[in-house]
Amino acid sequence: MSGRGRLTLAAYGATLAASAALLPLVKPATWIFTAAFVVGLQSLVGTLTRRVPLARPLTIGAQVLVTLLALTPVFARSEALLGLLPGPDAFAAFATLFEEGVNDVGTYAPPAPSTAGIRLLLVTGVAVIGLLVDTLAVTFRGAAPAGLPLLALYSVAAGLSGGGAGWLFFLPAAAGYLVLLLTEGRDRLSRWGRVFGGAHRSGRPGSAPGDGGSASAPVRTGRRIGAVALGVALVVPLALPNLSGGFLGGPGNGPGAGNGKGGTISAVNPLVSLQNNLRQPEDREVLRYRTNAVDTSGLYLRLVALDQFDGTSWKSSVRPVQDLPESLPRPAGLSQGVDTGEITTNLVASTAYEQKWLPMPFPASRVSIGGSWRYEPTGRMLVGDNGQTTRGARYMVGSLDVRPTAEQLAAAPPAPEALRREYTRVPASLPADVRETARQVTRGAGDDYERAVKLQDWFTRDGGFRYDVTVESGTGVQAISRFLQDKEGFCVHFSFSMAAMARTLGIPARVAVGFMPGTPQPDGAVSVGIRDAHAWPELYFEGVGWTRFEPTPSRGSTPSYTREQTPSGGATPSAQPTAGASNEPSAAPSASASCSAQEKRLGGCGPDQAAGAAASDDDGLPTSRIVWLSLVLLLVLLLPLLPLLWRARIRARRLGPAGGVLTVWREINDTAWDYGVTQDESRTPRATAERLVRLGELELDAAEAVHRVAGAVEEALYAPRPRPAEGLPAEARIIRHGFHRAASRRIRLRAVLAPRSAVRVVWAVQERLAALRAAVPPLRLPLRKAS
Repeated sequence: MSGRGRLTLAAYGATLAASAALLPLVKPATWIFTAAFVVGLQSLVGTLTRRVPLARPLTIGAQVLVTLLALTPVFARSEALLGLLPGPDAFAAFATLFEEGVNDVGTYAPPAPSTAGIRLLLVTGVAVIGLLVDTLAVTFRGAAPAGLPLLALYSVAAGLSGGGAGWLFFLPAAAGYLVLLLTEGRDRLSRWGRVFGGAHRSGRPGSAPGDGGSASAPVRTGRRIGAVALGVALVVPLALPNLSGGFLGGPGNGPGAGNGKGGTISAVNPLVSLQNNLRQPEDREVLRYRTNAVDTSGLYLRLVALDQFDGTSWKSSVRPVQDLPESLPRPAGLSQGVDTGEITTNLVASTAYEQKWLPMPFPASRVSIGGSWRYEPTGRMLVGDNGQTTRGARYMVGSLDVRPTAEQLAAAPPAPEALRREYTRVPASLPADVRETARQVTRGAGDDYERAVKLQDWFTRDGGFRYDVTVESGTGVQAISRFLQDKEGFCVHFSFSMAAMARTLGIPARVAVGFMPGTPQPDGAVSVGIRDAHAWPELYFEGVGWTRFEPTPSRGSTPSYTREQTPSGGATPSAQPTAGASNEPSAAPSASASCSAQEKRLGGCGPDQAAGAAASDDDGLPTSRIVWLSLVLLLVLLLPLLPLLWRARIRARRLGPAGGVLTVWREINDTAWDYGVTQDESRTPRATAERLVRLGELELDAAEAVHRVAGAVEEALYAPRPRPAEGLPAEARIIRHGFHRAASRRIRLRAVLAPRSAVRVVWAVQERLAALRAAVPPLRLPLRKAS
């Protein structure tokens, strides 16, 4: 097979290997077969047109045309001419499908259903990347820059999957790119071997004068370097810190700081994919639990509290974490005068649910769980350490059922000054209409409790708000102001807005993220689905502590202490599962079959059936991980430039103040070699100068410079007392410019990006290895005498 044929196969394989990172995004993933067929047609047409040969633009145009012809019968057959040829109707159908695909991408969270629009986006995207890789690597013979579209393809997949495209998909993508580099290197090094076959490798072991060596030696060396590079690319990142997420990590890798008793966590916003999950047409169970609580309507399962509002988003503060104690301390601000009860809940998380925060009833008093979990006291949260997640976790949580009365909340004294100062802070950019609206809604209220209830009732009942998951989310100050004007949104808008407005009134507030209580099952367990995730505000009242409010209409349950009549509470004797009841998570959706997909999507099925979405645990990378990823990407991008950098360094050293006549002469010969003039060390300096001028087609100034340097070399080699030569580095630069002017564009690029003289690095390595082998005596084992 020819060199271009091998390159074509390598480019095709590298494209499909990188495309594998998109597989987790859509189920079923049958689109990959269509993409493989289309990219294969591209490669075949490229091979045929290059063999003709056609001009490069014509080759690319032919590949684009065959791609369009291949996509037409698959996605627009009924609108195509004769079912095959694209026409105006077919292009209109493509535009419609593209629009539907973009909408579907914004509607569904991964894994999304395989709609026609999503399949078109995926197949077309892979075909475009395949065309770019084939064009760069094969048509223009530049395998190194072909890694950029491959990297872009993998990065898009990793970003859309929220880290789901982990090391399992990074390995084939990296291996495909390295195989592409090795394939090009084999062809390039083979041609180098034929070019400098007559060059003497001075000082190289086993090389006699005039012996050009074998062309297979550089090829073997290239294979060894490629194998080492592949090993480094696959093994070294696993040892780097803070690379457990992003390219090589899976979701939910630990944010903890070691295994000691100290450390901090930098919590990230867990609401980044909430809206996408709310739009899921079908529910999926994330966990199942049994509890001895008589009434589970208020048993919200809390993940994390967001207590910082910087004007662009709500975030969780950087807090110290500690080992999980046997019993958790009493909640801050909760006095003995408030009625409380003890609830026990046994929970089992689905194996498909991975989250670094542990869902728990609030406030938890004790937790029994295996694995590596850390406790954050301020938010009373548990966070996984060293990659610990909730996947398949079985745990027991004892929690307090806090039952304050309206009178106790109304009589609550002011909060401590430090807590009040931290949790009433609002950004200076908060629009004035948010503060003014809060004052108008709570006009006439006599205390903070009345103000909080008025805010809740205004959102749920009196303000004319409408629950609508199709509204773009946004978490900044302008999003809150827009939400108060448009009066439509979902739980993110309601919880963020009420918390911000409460802070403007001097009430300490934060936002909690977790799950609503879920749906009771016939066997006595309660199923919590992916659409049960939710966000709600928590307001602080001294003597009661952090207290839940529910401003989102048609979602969750209104707290009993904000209603006129309080239902009776209590707990049953035991929360252990009954005999014969399954404690395994079920894949069955918790929504009723009578509830349509559209009603589910818009939350119109009532509090038990309309549910939220599972919260993502990451909205970005921490600074340390960004730095490491940047360094790794920089290293990958610099690898193809190593020959150029090495050559520039050698040139600067040879032409520097320490360089002599013979060093400058070697630099001139290597420069000629880079521009395609093979070396011949059997000639005298004067004969070599004539050869360089003739083969390099040097003009007058460069030709004269070559002869001047050759004369200086002869004097340095043969004169009894050679005179010191001056200005030789300047002569060498004139000669290099002469070679550059006389060469074609292709030879210029090759001389700069892939200089032939860079093979001296390989020779130097081989020389040192040979010297090392010669210095180490062979191991001789003593021979036993025969008995």
